Amino acid sequence: MATVPLTGARPPVVVAPPGPATPPEPPRSTGRRIGRVILWVLLIAFGLLFLYPFAWLLSASLKGRGQVFDNALWPETFHWQNYVEVWNQLPLLSWIFTSVSIAVLAAVSVALSSSVVAFGFAYFRFPGRGLLFGLVLATMMLPGAVTMIPIYLIWKNLGALGTWIPLFGANLFGSAFYIFLQRQFFLGLPRELFEAARIDGASYWSMFWRIAMPLSVPSFVIVLLFEFQASWNNLQAALIYLNAGSVEGFTAPLGIAYAMTKYSPTAGGQGDYQYVMVASLLVTLPMLVLFAFGQKYFIEGVATTGRKG
Repeated sequence: MATVPLTGARPPVVVAPPGPATPPEPPRSTGRRIGRVILWVLLIAFGLLFLYPFAWLLSASLKGRGQVFDNALWPETFHWQNYVEVWNQLPLLSWIFTSVSIAVLAAVSVALSSSVVAFGFAYFRFPGRGLLFGLVLATMMLPGAVTMIPIYLIWKNLGALGTWIPLFGANLFGSAFYIFLQRQFFLGLPRELFEAARIDGASYWSMFWRIAMPLSVPSFVIVLLFEFQASWNNLQAALIYLNAGSVEGFTAPLGIAYAMTKYSPTAGGQGDYQYVMVASLLVTLPMLVLFAFGQKYFIEGVATTGRKG
């Protein structure tokens, strides 16, 4: 006899057993918190240490003649007229224009020439490529003092003394360090891009200018920043090749060195070094602005360069 279920009866409800509870996050240990505090204190301390020379320079530029070289970071009296009088005391605008012009020429020329050579070493396969690249890198081992006199004689025989040409002319042939830097970046680019371009009929120059260069903007900006900064602070070359010219034709570093001598009491000056401090501060600001705007490309280029070799 079959069993007939009662009308309206509900099936039994099966309740799943509760799963394991999510364990609470362990509280952060006291030692880890102390370590982070110590790290932040060290970072702030080193940051203030590196900012101290700039703060001292700013303070010295606002002081009078007798208080320039004290260690007080807060002047007793603010001499704002120093920033107005410096343009009458020194041809600072002419110095800045000369430095900017030479730095731009040097940075652009070495960035382009080094990129072309680096692309050749990265893309082409030919016998002796490794040996030739090693010889290029070996030039970095030569001290600058060894090549100083031969380079001077070359520019003298070319009649370029007293002009801007010796300060950026050598950059037209590239730089070993920048060639190495750009080559490492080019090696990280997919080779299939260039092979596809060759199949489509692109020339080697088109591959370099239309594919390699747009993809290597971060490393290219790094080379520009490095060389602009090196040319901007290059006192030695300006002292050798421009020292015999007029004062208005000096670069900013050479002009500041001239101002230090001009205001020295031993050279008949009155010790007005506050104008030198103002000029030094104004000459420093363009580099700060340049690195602030190029920081994004600088970090990206450092992070991506050298990932393949």
